[in-house]
Amino acid sequence: MTPAARIAAAIEILDAVLAGQAAEQQLTSWARRNRFAGSGDRAAIRDHVFGAMRCRRSFATLGGAKTGRGLMLGALRDTGANPSEVFTGEGYAPAKLTPEEAAFQPPDDLPTDLPDWVLPQWNAALGDRADAVAEAMRHRAPVFLRVNLRKASRAQAAAALHEEGIETVTHPLSSTALQVTSNPRRVQNSGPFRDGLVELQDAASQAISDLIPVEQKGRVLDYCAGGGGKSLALAARTDARFYAHDADPRRMKDLPGRAKRAGVRVNILQPDRVAGEGPFDVVLCDVPCSGSGAWRRSPEGKWSLTPQRLAELQAIQFDILQTCAGLVAPGGVLAYATCSVLQAENADQISRFTSANPNWRVSKTRQLTPLDGGDGFFVALLQAD
Repeated sequence: MTPAARIAAAIEILDAVLAGQAAEQQLTSWARRNRFAGSGDRAAIRDHVFGAMRCRRSFATLGGAKTGRGLMLGALRDTGANPSEVFTGEGYAPAKLTPEEAAFQPPDDLPTDLPDWVLPQWNAALGDRADAVAEAMRHRAPVFLRVNLRKASRAQAAAALHEEGIETVTHPLSSTALQVTSNPRRVQNSGPFRDGLVELQDAASQAISDLIPVEQKGRVLDYCAGGGGKSLALAARTDARFYAHDADPRRMKDLPGRAKRAGVRVNILQPDRVAGEGPFDVVLCDVPCSGSGAWRRSPEGKWSLTPQRLAELQAIQFDILQTCAGLVAPGGVLAYATCSVLQAENADQISRFTSANPNWRVSKTRQLTPLDGGDGFFVALLQAD
């Protein structure tokens, strides 16, 4: 496919996404309908689509319309390219620019690529970092790997990846973090990945996992395990007994295979078995949240989030905190985590919990943003008096 044909495909997919369809689903559907497209074509189209979603407001302003065509016009203008060289109508290129499109002059001031209603909370939570974090969210996130220290040192894992043409550098957020600097799409088919030397995991997520205390003979529950990334990160550190639970057990379907590959054991708990297996020395609740710290990875989330949904999430988060507090053994640790940068989901929730449960105290908190290199994450460690 020509570069122009790739942009035309992205326009088609973006129109469906703007109409309410999921981007991943539309990308898959387009690929099935257009089997002539090679892996390079599919990757380029994906980059166009997700780049436009990250910058939806500013690209629509630069392009003169909140349509797939407008977003891709805006994307070209954002880079200083001349859209008339792409929008030619020749072959599979997008239709030629209309006189109005050719004459359009974008305003000098572009809107922030965040919903208006989010901005007050964003600014309150991030202060003088708010603009810089918002700008970071307009760009693609780095690819990070977590080195499984049970199988290799960070240097050994990097050397093994290098042998397969995958270059990495160490990252200061975690002693297990490698940032992929070339050929990230080769990782999941590489020997080091298949052999369990490395797992895909954001560096900030690794840093949060590093803060959670796990003792050699302790019992650790990952209450909102999802795919189990933090369960695996914790299990790689010690021979404690690890348990994973999720309200939707289907999210954990790949966890047994991933644990086997990593050489660790994680016991899967169905929802009706959690209370009977307690208490636990450490309970991690990485709760459902807005995902605002990871919006550069999942840009649809920032446009679909509403005040009502945020309020629902806050209620769910508090209920999970209350439930998990009852699963912690005396002297144990309750770890609350989100991939959010919003205070309403982070410090405010901890204040609300400790006010309702004055026997619990905060021993440590940490807030990370993309300015630290990884995604935005928050963690608070709590202990009962």
